[in-house]
Amino acid sequence: MLIIGAVALLGATALASEPVICAPGADLPVVNPAIFDTASPPARQIESMAWLVMSICAGIFVVVEGLLIYSIVKFRRRASDRGEPVQLYGSNPIELAWTVVPLLIVFTLALVTIRVIRDIERTEPPEGAMPVVAIGHQWWWEYRYPDPDAAGGEVVTANELVVPVGRPIWLRLESADVIHSWWVPALAGKTDLVPNHTNHTWFVAERPGLFLGQCAEYCGNQHAGMLLRVSAVPREQFDAWRAAQAAPPVNEPAVARGRDIFLDLACSTCHAVQGVSDGAFAPDLTHLASRQTIASGTAPLTRENLRAWIADPQVLKPQCNMPSLKLSEAELDAVTDYLLTLK
Repeated sequence: MLIIGAVALLGATALASEPVICAPGADLPVVNPAIFDTASPPARQIESMAWLVMSICAGIFVVVEGLLIYSIVKFRRRASDRGEPVQLYGSNPIELAWTVVPLLIVFTLALVTIRVIRDIERTEPPEGAMPVVAIGHQWWWEYRYPDPDAAGGEVVTANELVVPVGRPIWLRLESADVIHSWWVPALAGKTDLVPNHTNHTWFVAERPGLFLGQCAEYCGNQHAGMLLRVSAVPREQFDAWRAAQAAPPVNEPAVARGRDIFLDLACSTCHAVQGVSDGAFAPDLTHLASRQTIASGTAPLTRENLRAWIADPQVLKPQCNMPSLKLSEAELDAVTDYLLTLK
């Protein structure tokens, strides 16, 4: 994974002079992507259990190492010692102690684990939860929000999940190809996305922020470049974002040439743009310019990065499924300008 991440970093360096991998949002505080900086009930329960396990393990370590050091010092061989030391062939109290105590520890951890699993692996959504469908692809994320005001009855976006602060989110997890794993440590535990099987997870972002995560199941060559971004924003800001995402894309005559190139080439076969193309194999680009990153969070969305990504995607994500169409300089400029109007 480290090698793949290094390749992605080198590729991003070729795209822009100072790229930022998994670029943070400009208007949101970045939450530390660790299980010990939690901002959601499921993650907090996992954190509590982790501290309990670590405390018990630390206690065992101290006791065992203390007895070991004591024995080394107390019973070390001395110059005056002659012959074999006194041989002991067992002690019932000691045998009983090191059998019962581990059993009690294991029993305690089992009860705690069962309680945490029962609380966080729900079979029904929490009260008032907002449903969102998350679909894992090689190597990007698709999100679908049910919305009666949107075309097709849902808002479709990619790679950047936007949620309101304080409202439960009920994620339906599906895979379009291989096994993936949705993991944002500050919000929830790891949950697999399995082909032909539906899983669920849930969380409540308790404070505004940008929560970062990662596909946690090796899913191919660009597994390390399948990053996760969850932006938790105030309710009013989320409602405005959702209304904008449900609206049709801007149609600017000034970029008509770029739109025509997009339609004439293979772009429209894979990518969907509402009212323009119906591609279903790659991220929906209807509101691409409203996002902060490209290539599943690997590089920030700037004109330079987007143009270089269109020119040769293999530089940033080797062996990704997006081909280079060998566009001329003028065609690259036209398509880039068109895509940047899709806000």
